Amino acid sequence: MKFLSSTDGFSIVIPAYNEAGALAETLASLQRALADLTTKVEVIVVDDGSVDGTSAAVTGKNVRILKHPINCGYGRSLLTGIEAALYDTIVIMDADGTYPAAELPSLLAFYDRGFHMAVGARQGKHYQSSVGKRLLRMLFRFLAEFTCGRDIPDINSGFRIFDRRPVLRWRDSMSTGFSFTTTITLLFMLNNLLVGYMPISYSKRVGQSKVRLFRDSFRSLQIIITTIAQFNPLKLFLLLGIINLAGNFCLWACVLQWEWSSILVWIWLLAWNTSAAIASASIIALGLIKPVGAHAHQLPNA
Repeated sequence: MKFLSSTDGFSIVIPAYNEAGALAETLASLQRALADLTTKVEVIVVDDGSVDGTSAAVTGKNVRILKHPINCGYGRSLLTGIEAALYDTIVIMDADGTYPAAELPSLLAFYDRGFHMAVGARQGKHYQSSVGKRLLRMLFRFLAEFTCGRDIPDINSGFRIFDRRPVLRWRDSMSTGFSFTTTITLLFMLNNLLVGYMPISYSKRVGQSKVRLFRDSFRSLQIIITTIAQFNPLKLFLLLGIINLAGNFCLWACVLQWEWSSILVWIWLLAWNTSAAIASASIIALGLIKPVGAHAHQLPNA
């Protein structure tokens, strides 16, 4: 597959749901960052069913506005912008002021070194967030790194540049929610496309977060497992086997330590190994069952 260069032109896609308080400044900082670039560029704001006048915040600015009649989700908004973009090189960033528009030229230069996707890896105190988010982030990162066999500094950063052709090919496998960035990371890596990370600063967001920790985290975990099962199921089987062996070892250690009755031992062993068998069957099902229409879109000029 041929590399794309941002010098051929690029499209910036910004999903926005009730971001009237932050969007104007985000676009202003973006315009300042683009002032010295001679490359062709367009900015697309996807208003995802906002009810706070988000679209009015970009009135009169050199920005294309696409509107959803209802709130469809972060990933669906990105796909809407990606599909409508004029250029195959896509930049995505959030509307809430968390990502540094001033660092976009540096990220573009990094992307032009020959990556299919360049990601801004977040740094700073505002990225650390709560203990719960950090633990979930560690779990997702472990699963992704174990499966892909490489370091992934930031699996779900929303500031990245990529070739949209693989995305159009796999659009039916993409998450329409906040897991979109996690999904695209896994799909690029598991299909041997080149992904690079550049450290960036990360600021406190303007307004209230739309992420619901437990609901969205559960959906993210589901998306990660489903994607891995479809593209690299062997790694999931290996991980499950390791967990199963460790569980059996711990059970027998407990038997030796506390001299459990034989009936209790067999009940625990049966329950544990039955759960492992069910999990294995679920992975097989996830690997065999593809989304309707998945992979139907072929890469142009690949």
